[in-house]
Amino acid sequence: MLVAAIMDVVTSNCDSLEKVCFKPALPGNAETRDIADVIEVIEEGGMHFGEPQRDEDDDEGGRGMRGIGIKILEGTTVLGLSRTSRLMKLGDTDDVGVESDRPTPKTLALLSKHDSSSSRANLSSAVVPGLWDDLHCQHVAVPFAAWALANWAMASGANRSHIQELDQDGHAVMTALMAPERSVKWHGSLVARLLLEDRDLPLNDSVSDWSSSLLSTVSQASKNDDIPLARVALSAFLVSIERSPRAQEVVMDKGLQLMRDAAKRTTKHKEVQETLAKVLDMISTGDIRLSLEESQKWSGILLPWVFGKSSSDNTRSSAIKILSCILEEYGPSSIPISQGWLAVMLNEILGSSKTASAKRGSQPKNDKVKTQIDQSNIIFATQTANQLSSAVVNLARKQLVTTTDADETFPLLDLLSLEPFTGPLKNLKKDTASKFDATDSALATLKGIKALTEVCSEDSICQKKLSNFGILCLLRRFLLHDDYEKLAAMEAYDASRAVEAQKRTSDDPDESSDSDGNNPSSVRVPPTSHIRKHAARLLTVLSLLPEIQKAVMADEILCKWLEDCANGKIQGCNDLKTQSYARATLLNVSCNQQARRDSSDSDDGVHDSGIAYRNRSCPRYDNMIFLINPELPHWKCPDDKHRDNVQRSKSSVGKTDFNSPSTPETEASNVGDSCSSIDESQNSAQSVVPLVDIVFIHGLRGGPYKTWRISDDKYSTKSGLVEKIDQEAGKFGTFWPAEWLSSDFPQARMFTLKYKSNLTQWSGASLPLQEVSTMLLEKLVAAGIGSRPVVFVTHSMGGLVVKQMLHKAKTENIDNFVKNTVGLVFYSCPHFGSKLADMPWRMGLVLRPAPTIGELRSGSSRLVELNDYIRHLHKKGVLEVLSFCETKVTPIVEGYGGWAFRMEIVPIESAYPGFGDLVVLESTDHINSCKPVNRTDPSYTEILEFLRKLRAHYT
Repeated sequence: MLVAAIMDVVTSNCDSLEKVCFKPALPGNAETRDIADVIEVIEEGGMHFGEPQRDEDDDEGGRGMRGIGIKILEGTTVLGLSRTSRLMKLGDTDDVGVESDRPTPKTLALLSKHDSSSSRANLSSAVVPGLWDDLHCQHVAVPFAAWALANWAMASGANRSHIQELDQDGHAVMTALMAPERSVKWHGSLVARLLLEDRDLPLNDSVSDWSSSLLSTVSQASKNDDIPLARVALSAFLVSIERSPRAQEVVMDKGLQLMRDAAKRTTKHKEVQETLAKVLDMISTGDIRLSLEESQKWSGILLPWVFGKSSSDNTRSSAIKILSCILEEYGPSSIPISQGWLAVMLNEILGSSKTASAKRGSQPKNDKVKTQIDQSNIIFATQTANQLSSAVVNLARKQLVTTTDADETFPLLDLLSLEPFTGPLKNLKKDTASKFDATDSALATLKGIKALTEVCSEDSICQKKLSNFGILCLLRRFLLHDDYEKLAAMEAYDASRAVEAQKRTSDDPDESSDSDGNNPSSVRVPPTSHIRKHAARLLTVLSLLPEIQKAVMADEILCKWLEDCANGKIQGCNDLKTQSYARATLLNVSCNQQARRDSSDSDDGVHDSGIAYRNRSCPRYDNMIFLINPELPHWKCPDDKHRDNVQRSKSSVGKTDFNSPSTPETEASNVGDSCSSIDESQNSAQSVVPLVDIVFIHGLRGGPYKTWRISDDKYSTKSGLVEKIDQEAGKFGTFWPAEWLSSDFPQARMFTLKYKSNLTQWSGASLPLQEVSTMLLEKLVAAGIGSRPVVFVTHSMGGLVVKQMLHKAKTENIDNFVKNTVGLVFYSCPHFGSKLADMPWRMGLVLRPAPTIGELRSGSSRLVELNDYIRHLHKKGVLEVLSFCETKVTPIVEGYGGWAFRMEIVPIESAYPGFGDLVVLESTDHINSCKPVNRTDPSYTEILEFLRKLRAHYT
């Protein structure tokens, strides 16, 4: 019943009971006694005057009501009822609500009678949604007390200090967090967050208990789709994890399942997902790490966080960091996760590429070949994506076979439930997983990296997507670690143990297993070096992105690995391409970061792209440009003191001078990042500035290295089909530009280029001559090639590519590129066409000649035009020319019994352009014209003499 005497006192200055009961605000500075009273109300579960008396006629039958009355809190009147409901235990979520079938007490009837819309609006503006509902139930005192405590906590630090002092054991806050009323939970969460955020207050010993209760509230609220309550509880939970290491341990031990449940239920709520990701980041990337089983369970949530369209940048960043720690912690055991990451990434990139291709619609006629190449890359990537998804499923199921877990409790079940893996999982045969091994998994990963590179190498939007999806973490893992080799070793060990167990249990000592999977000798070696090479290639492509440059610069371990790889100091990094990629990445990262800082300090702020990028002083190395001998000290970034000279030399005209190279290369300047401190011994040494650039360009079906390797014989005795020309020749021989020429002519900085060229369309689409030349010209100019004296050394069609580049540079007004080209070396270049090009056109229906081959037909007017242009430059004394000519037929198609169809690919009348020097190579066929047998071979001595003459002429 109401206490009339108190009622008269508190309403003496009020016009109505409505104003008394619903004053919407509290004073900012609360009295200590008022805070103490509120805390008592929360802890006691209600407020009362004197001892409760049993009244058989009361509304609760003497069971639930302890008292009734109005109490004044610093001038604010609060209507109070009491309750004796038990507090909700951690994880107890079944009896949260208030019983609705009890009769409404007379007090609540009075409350409803004075419920005006204006009063309700005033109250609602000061409290959280849901408090009004709690005020219409029997538990009125505690919701009001929790509301008051939250308001005071928000008002001032002094109030928070009093609350902390009066609730030293944290019991009142804990009671509010575990209360059955929603608004009490809400305000209790708010009080907990405010106390934890106040760094002037000591940390309460009950914070870990608060954290557990808050997480339980988040889980239950997400189950009920009560997102506002989940958000406020989660915000307090986040601060408790930030402040308390003990809370982190408790959650890691007992709360991960609740977090996963909440994450699965709130996928549409961006802020909730972001906070959960941040919490998981904090508890799992420090001193404490997720277990392998928990890592596998979380992978099905982490990957959607990375690739989800609604994921925020913070959510994605946290997920990538957590995944990276998982890979670092568990190595080969985490391959299903890393491979799943790669598979989902490839599928996302494919989806974007197909959408972009559909939007572009029909292409102009001159872009048809480019479109064919793009389509070919997409087809290959699609096939690879299916293989990669199947590999993830096979490897995961193979792990399931070796454990006792049932399918429904399998830790990777959520991962395999994602879209790329559901199809392969349904189609998986029971006996397939046992036959699947580490090498199969590694091959799928290798194809996945290659597919990503092919699809994204020329697509900046695609590259940015890869960066956002965390590709750098995956590439770092592939480069620095040999997970697949370790997995193969683990499989070999398991196989040997299985064989030993069989022998012990078998009655027949000679009996052996029929299963290859149990035979340790059948374990294959995964192609780890190839994975590393293609990972380095993709990193080089991406190293032109500012965000990747920044990340690499900050990663001291990765920078150190790249430097050691480029210098040939790493055992698993002996491949020349891999070493070149490592150096190119370092140059792209360090130089462009410095150039960007310089650009930001300038006044003009002008940025350029494409061929216009030639005006920038810092080179940009693409994956099609390889650096020969990347360990040499001249492969450094130009520092600030040379930049003015660089710009002046680029705008200068006149005769090229070997003594004054346009872009003197020195060591990388100290930019204050981790990469700048690498190899200090080299940085302190005086490096020799190269006088000239030498660029090697291969021909049809050639390669940046295999074309220029020495040969045991100058005359080919074996050949495959026409598509295999130069495929195997010199595959394992010495790469003579690096081994011989660099020591005999140390004044040069050398490059070798790669471009796709096919004889027929059976091998896939390839660009025509003009498109290849335009593409390479842009990449060469971006890399700074052509800004100093340059000599091009070419084989076969590579000579025509260079001639077309020079012609293109003239039309594009890239004057320095033409003026600084001081020498051309042609090995068996078809200046006027090739008989090989004539043959496919006569047999077009069978051989389907590629567009490039069509341009090499004898008598082509375009070839004559290009040759006339080079003749003009030679006549003016701009450049010198050296040509080599083959004299033997080359095997084209191998027949039965050792028979082979042979032909003269480039006759002498086509190999000699009509100007410059000509060297006729005796007993040498087309393939081996550029492959000297030794240092006394004319194919080497003549080019060395040619370079020395150029040096003498220009110095």
